[in-house]
Amino acid sequence: MIPDAAEIERAVALLSAGELVAFPTETVYGLGADASSPAALVRIFAAKGRPKSHPLIVHFSGLAAARDWAAEVPDAATRLATAFWPGPLTLVLPKSARVPDAVTGGQASVALRVPAHPVARALLAAFGRGIAAPSANRYGRISPTRAADVREELGDRVAMVLDGGDCAVGLESTIVACLDGRVTLLRPGSISRSQVADVVGRVDDPGADAPRVPGRERSHYAPGTPLSIVEEPHLREAVETALAAGGRVAVLARSAPMTQAGLTWRRMPAAAPAYGRALYAALRALDAAGADRILVEALPADESWAAAADRLARAAVSGR
Repeated sequence: MIPDAAEIERAVALLSAGELVAFPTETVYGLGADASSPAALVRIFAAKGRPKSHPLIVHFSGLAAARDWAAEVPDAATRLATAFWPGPLTLVLPKSARVPDAVTGGQASVALRVPAHPVARALLAAFGRGIAAPSANRYGRISPTRAADVREELGDRVAMVLDGGDCAVGLESTIVACLDGRVTLLRPGSISRSQVADVVGRVDDPGADAPRVPGRERSHYAPGTPLSIVEEPHLREAVETALAAGGRVAVLARSAPMTQAGLTWRRMPAAAPAYGRALYAALRALDAAGADRILVEALPADESWAAAADRLARAAVSGR
């Protein structure tokens, strides 16, 4: 059910009062707060258990609204915004003087996005200011792609959850920095490196001096159940070995399922966009299956799978 005008109005009132409101974007659900209110921003970090050094993404209704938060908008950033906003792209730009330090984790840059989801757009238009919104889950855990996920994760830590249905993309936005004359891909998403390069030309990989951005921690997006990635030729052997050891096993794979006692098998779509859309809900389901370990079939190496592969690699770190 899509929220009506009265629900949007209530959400705006709560945000204006410094409360937290979760809302859908096309990528994942965000935990929103008034980005100009330091007190409201503190509530985000407390609700998520998120380190205060980790920057937040600020969401706006359009490029014109976002411009005031950047000290400058380089030509490359303008071209990317024109090509992909509204949409699943976050731009990291030099911050303006109005940006609270809590938004940036004390850095000199700020992360800005214009989401495409109609509920997010309605909320941002009605609120009229920037909304800081990391994913609406506890820090380091699986991002939520449904309103029910937010309620399960955060409970009464959030004043209101706007239900906009399942997220259409399902993986967090592509993050691109436009700083010091360079364009750098900081986090893969549904907008690929090639798509970015088609607009701006050269795209660099992040170096040691790259700004901190959400989702680049070594361990992230992780279920509570230990998770391992297995190449497809070895998957069935790995399953049989784990079952023979007496454990319960959950499998996330694109290949045909095995049927065996103690085994839960979640078959995933064969195409990358559909796989990404289904990934977090599938991981949540397998995490709740009572297994001792989750085995995930490795993904293809081509660019279309880069975002999902990145999320799974980080989810697997804590399970090794």
